[in-house]
Amino acid sequence: MHTHAVIGGKHVEGTETYDNIDPADGASLGTVIRSGAREIGLAVDAASVAQPGWAATPVAERATALTRFADAITGAAEELARLESEDTGKPLGQARTDAAVCARYFQFYGHAIDTYYGDTIPVEPGIQAYTTREPFGVTGHIVAWNYPMQLFARGVAPALATGNCAVVKPADETPRTAVRLAELASAAGIPDGVLNVVPGIGAEAGAALTGHPGVRQIGFVGSTAIGAQVAHAAAERVVPVTLELGGKSAHVVFPDADLDAAAAAVTKGILQNAGQTCSAGSRLLVHRDVHDALLVRLAEAFAAVRIGPGHTDPDLGPLVSLKQQARVAEFIDTLTSGEVVVGGSVPEGAELGGGAYYSPTIVDGVDPASRIAQEEVFGPVLAVMTFGSPEEAVRLANCTPYALMGAVWTRDISRALATARGIEAGQVYVNAFGAGGGVELPFGGFRQSGYGREKGVAAMDAYTQSKTFVIRL
Repeated sequence: MHTHAVIGGKHVEGTETYDNIDPADGASLGTVIRSGAREIGLAVDAASVAQPGWAATPVAERATALTRFADAITGAAEELARLESEDTGKPLGQARTDAAVCARYFQFYGHAIDTYYGDTIPVEPGIQAYTTREPFGVTGHIVAWNYPMQLFARGVAPALATGNCAVVKPADETPRTAVRLAELASAAGIPDGVLNVVPGIGAEAGAALTGHPGVRQIGFVGSTAIGAQVAHAAAERVVPVTLELGGKSAHVVFPDADLDAAAAAVTKGILQNAGQTCSAGSRLLVHRDVHDALLVRLAEAFAAVRIGPGHTDPDLGPLVSLKQQARVAEFIDTLTSGEVVVGGSVPEGAELGGGAYYSPTIVDGVDPASRIAQEEVFGPVLAVMTFGSPEEAVRLANCTPYALMGAVWTRDISRALATARGIEAGQVYVNAFGAGGGVELPFGGFRQSGYGREKGVAAMDAYTQSKTFVIRL
């Protein structure tokens, strides 16, 4: 199977390709166009031509087009889920959820745009002042490989709803669902050029997109290091950027917490998508009085996890690549503090031969200053630390460079709110945890976890600029 670009509603080929590798067995899933500056230029040109007409389209018609697109995604959900499962290695059930959430984004913003208004401003008698929200024009979207469909929709849906046209550079490892979504958009009646998808290598196609003078806003999801490069390139052109970067999110578990509920959420929060989630709950801060009881529950849950290829719908699939597997293994092999109590190795089994698997892993007694407590592993690895007081818990929660999410587990509502307020993060849960939350909830981080907000109505602000009118009557 060959994966091409979709530019101006048409399939576009290039002169170079690369292999798309199945992380479950290391085999090739087919070739992918290796786009560069030429293809990015064609896509930006197509978007620039289409954008004035799309922005002038009545809001009700844009809304209908987006909800039609959502219906098309729902109709193709099983096909999209299988492509996503093969590309990423994630279990088929999780990929089906991703397809459903992808459709939900276009449905949500198709409805939300109908009630997205400017403001009137009282100044003085005889002066009428009001604001409107104007699209930037052409928006660029660089999508990470961990949730290709969700991240595609998270940026593209609010951008299109507000009158922008989009150029998407999917991740090198996971290009196929983005291309299929562009095809479905055309079939659903989205005009040619409104949505363009250009697969390629990040250092080539991604760099060309961030540096293109026709791109007036950029959304990036990925590592903090690459996010800094994207922001630097955008700053040189004075272009705004929304960055959703790394995380080292903490669960804070107090002695009065429901330990069964906490154990279930902690397990899902770090093993979902093999831990390859920026908002994964990768640190567990547990009060020393309930440390042993919670760890027993977690060890049992981790040991019971079924591992296998994504198409068999296991609990845990492979990591996205052998390169990522080696990165996760290196964290464990070079531990300077803590004890591996579960996992800590590449699992064995004939059915896993050649795949990028890593066992669910718990490292207990971690030094909060150590590498595994400070850096993003991006794998199924939970770092466990203890605390004695609420103040110590907050200090530990805030002691990494990241500040994306957090969770507090306690039956004491006053302690819950005080701790949640003390945690520096873009989202904080109490007695619950959802990696990234729902479509409706504004999402983004502080510090090295990025800036700007996606999801919810806040995302429409990110893809528009305010224009003020002042009229003397």
